[in-house]
Amino acid sequence: MNAPIPAIWTTGSTEVFKTGSWRAALPQHIRAPSPCHAACPVNGDIAEWIGLARARDFRGAWEVLTRHNPFPAIAGRICHHPCEAACNRAGFDESLAICKLERFVGDLALAEGWSFAPPAEARSERIAVVGGGPSGLSAAYHLRRRGYRVTLLESQPELGGLMRYGIPPYRLARSVLDGEIDRIVALGVEVRCGEPLAAAADLERLRGEFDAVYLATGARRQKRLPQLDYRQPWVMDGAEYLARTSIGGKPALGRRVVVIGGGSAALDVARSARRAGHEVTIVALEAVAQMPAQREEINEALEEGIVLVAGAMLTAASEGEGGLRLDLVRVRFEPGAERGRFEVTPRADSEFALIADAIVPSIGQDPDLAPLGSLDAEGNLLRVDARQATSATDVYAGGDLASMARFVTEAVGMGKRAAAAIDRALRGGADAPGDAEPVVKLGAIATAYYPKQARAAEQRLDPAQRVKGDAEVQLGLELERALAESERCFSCGTCVHCDNCVVYCPDMAVKREGDGYLVLTDYCKGCGLCVKECPTGSMKMVEEAR
Repeated sequence: MNAPIPAIWTTGSTEVFKTGSWRAALPQHIRAPSPCHAACPVNGDIAEWIGLARARDFRGAWEVLTRHNPFPAIAGRICHHPCEAACNRAGFDESLAICKLERFVGDLALAEGWSFAPPAEARSERIAVVGGGPSGLSAAYHLRRRGYRVTLLESQPELGGLMRYGIPPYRLARSVLDGEIDRIVALGVEVRCGEPLAAAADLERLRGEFDAVYLATGARRQKRLPQLDYRQPWVMDGAEYLARTSIGGKPALGRRVVVIGGGSAALDVARSARRAGHEVTIVALEAVAQMPAQREEINEALEEGIVLVAGAMLTAASEGEGGLRLDLVRVRFEPGAERGRFEVTPRADSEFALIADAIVPSIGQDPDLAPLGSLDAEGNLLRVDARQATSATDVYAGGDLASMARFVTEAVGMGKRAAAAIDRALRGGADAPGDAEPVVKLGAIATAYYPKQARAAEQRLDPAQRVKGDAEVQLGLELERALAESERCFSCGTCVHCDNCVVYCPDMAVKREGDGYLVLTDYCKGCGLCVKECPTGSMKMVEEAR
């Protein structure tokens, strides 16, 4: 240690004063999980890739992003972003626009034509993935990157599942969807479209041909309202409507359309119908604040001229001279302990009616478990454990088939977990260790180093332009706005090598060594000033027993 010679002492160096014996605790540099990482459905290393983007290493940021999620451009458009709700910055000014930053990196990767590196090894085992939606594609991606021979079977003519047949182009441009799917297939995934899993014998055949099977067939059996006669031409299920419009169909529904449901799918139906020229009303059981649809979707629908009748329930529908009469009643909606469970209490003397030409119920879907033979079920879902394993050896499942977490990125995360579990089973390895440190809280961040700064403003297409076609409503960030937003990140739990710990140590007991730091135990007396001045919460004090 080349310590400075003090001006007023004659001993020659402060190194003779080994004050380390005074301390009761020692500072440690750590890598701790950020709250956004903990909340992310794919456990993305968000602070790491944002740090690379901040340094303008966008290729590096994309490679860290796709370590966990092969769909950054897609997720940046449609993810329900629980990471942002968990963001420590929300307790300081406003949460970071993580989704917008992810979209920026994902869009840049598509524009630049970045591709995945080929698998580092070639394994002999063959894996069948049944279902080409987000969960199946995620599993195929992670398995192929590990070197497995993957065959992807899809019942529809094209891959994408819900992303293609359930999410409209104004939310997810088809060029983006195709680009990120094509990149997965280019890794060497064998694709067989038009091959449904129709019977239990089909599953047994796959188990005989492959070393493991991942089931991700989604939820396609429509839930039905007992108040409606689905044989009538004026009733069309929401999933069928979206599937038909996704391939250019234009169902004849008449001028006035009522959509029943409060989730994202119901909003997609309503907004698609609005773009087809219909007058649209949404009827939802929930109050506006309780609707499962994302708030931004609701606001955008209202901007587009859709009428929302929240907190109401259909009691009957009948044909009349002026069209369909829908009898409704105001209700109090009480969510249950589990997603999909609730209680509804009609409010006294609150009956009213609406007139329409067609009704499109969009109240959810259940999986079709009939072709899955003897696999154990749990209610309407296939039963799986924390590794996505079913009751049958070497059969795994995820996505809407096995979970009520009906979000694309949740399905992607399940595919990732299943791929890791299949890999461990075939290689004979142990489970990956969890995070060694607790999630970083806002109190661990030295926020004095961050100026208050507004979150990047949302940019949307004008409502008058939106309803004329399928142009994307939400617009991405430009370079300078993306860089400015990345500067807002606290990098929670990730050292940014700012040297605060070196500069502020009164005993010069912290030393920079390469890309890290060394605490000199002979001199650190455990004051904790370095921990207090850490702007990322990547230091802690550890009590020493003597």
